[in-house]
Amino acid sequence: MPLAISLPTSSPHLFPRRRVHPNLRYRRISVAARSSTQKNNQTGVIIVGAGLAGLAAATRLTSAKIPFLILEASDGVGGRVRTDIVDGFFLDRGFQIFITAYPEAKKLLDYEALDLQRFYAGAKVFYGGEFHTVADPLRHLWDSVASLANPIGSVVDKGLIALTRARVLIKSDEEILTSADEVPTIDLLRKIGFSDEILDRFFRPFFGGIFFDRDLETTSKLFDFIFRCLALGENTLPAMGIGEIPNQLAAKLSADSILMNTRVASIEYPNGSGSGPPTVRLQDGGVLNAELGVILAVEQPQVNKLLSGIREPVITKPARGTICIYFAAEPNQIPVQDPVLFLNGSNSGIINNMFFPTNVAGTYAPPGKALVSVSLIGSFEDRSDDDLAAEVIRELSGWFGESLVTSWRHLRTYRIEFAQPNQCPPTDLVKNPRVGSGLYLSGDYMTSATFDGALVSGRRAVEALLREKGLI
Repeated sequence: MPLAISLPTSSPHLFPRRRVHPNLRYRRISVAARSSTQKNNQTGVIIVGAGLAGLAAATRLTSAKIPFLILEASDGVGGRVRTDIVDGFFLDRGFQIFITAYPEAKKLLDYEALDLQRFYAGAKVFYGGEFHTVADPLRHLWDSVASLANPIGSVVDKGLIALTRARVLIKSDEEILTSADEVPTIDLLRKIGFSDEILDRFFRPFFGGIFFDRDLETTSKLFDFIFRCLALGENTLPAMGIGEIPNQLAAKLSADSILMNTRVASIEYPNGSGSGPPTVRLQDGGVLNAELGVILAVEQPQVNKLLSGIREPVITKPARGTICIYFAAEPNQIPVQDPVLFLNGSNSGIINNMFFPTNVAGTYAPPGKALVSVSLIGSFEDRSDDDLAAEVIRELSGWFGESLVTSWRHLRTYRIEFAQPNQCPPTDLVKNPRVGSGLYLSGDYMTSATFDGALVSGRRAVEALLREKGLI
């Protein structure tokens, strides 16, 4: 029998839904379509990479009225934060949730224009063959009271969650991220006193899904930062996909400032490392020069390749990987209508978490259709896409009923090898962005492995450049 699940919630819309003509609901901002293809020889600053870090750097340069050029190897902005349209469905590239309390994001983004749609403040945990609610007591009091006796954790565990919330709220974001006191998240949670039951059934799938680290070896500084943001904000999705976040940032930049499909081959100091900003050599043989500096806003492995002639590679921990599998369904094949995240608390199977994006934002599917998103942690290199999709269907048949789940149609599988940098202790979340004369780094590996960390890193790289040039 399929499981019918109902959660009494308020409207999922954080901001009032704007009425959009049906023929316009698939209209997307296309920076590539309006970007210049002319490669100028020189500009003020060259930014390599049009992900969140590169776009944040460009935003800061715009405010300082400094000319720049962004070089992006792919066909669109966003880096890891992109949304594809497949058969009319909006597919985010991997499981991504936007938390409205991110401090840097609040400064840069227009939340109302993003039309943010919110999740239920809690989760449904699959354990012992049924679902159990974990709810935020400040937002869903009676759901929280009703869940006190469920097997996801003891009453003491749920009291410790409240104490942990109070502990992180008395600290500032800066205090948390710059703290010298850090341990793996799992060690922190055990020190607080959480039971193995709630660690295995809630914390591992929930924060493991955020960090792509079910072992919870990620630094406690990142746990505290995320916990604080969750306490202060809402979990949301932009109505038109997670890719609308970088699209919004890019739309505010000058029309000829981003070059798509432009791959950088190397960064070089032709006259020595102390001679001023480096030159940028393109894969097609072209050479670009920056009067003030170059900002690398790409993943750390790519930084090592681009700087191979300047410095020795930086040894890093293995990156966090994930797989996201999407299915299309009919609305009557969806067992729940609420915008809730489902967690695998059974400590068996390959699924970590899943949800129905169309329950959060109906715009993620064509009219009369529904979308299913399932997340796995790890690479599963020895398994094919079809094999993984079939196993997910078998596993979810035990959650929701075979008659519903076997009717879902596999849409696409995303294998994301570099979903996040590995931020196990020891960490430095306020790294100096300067590499050499006129050369700076940005990216979430320089700060915290979050949307906000990427945005902060872009701003910090520009401010380091401006300080070095005496412009601030």
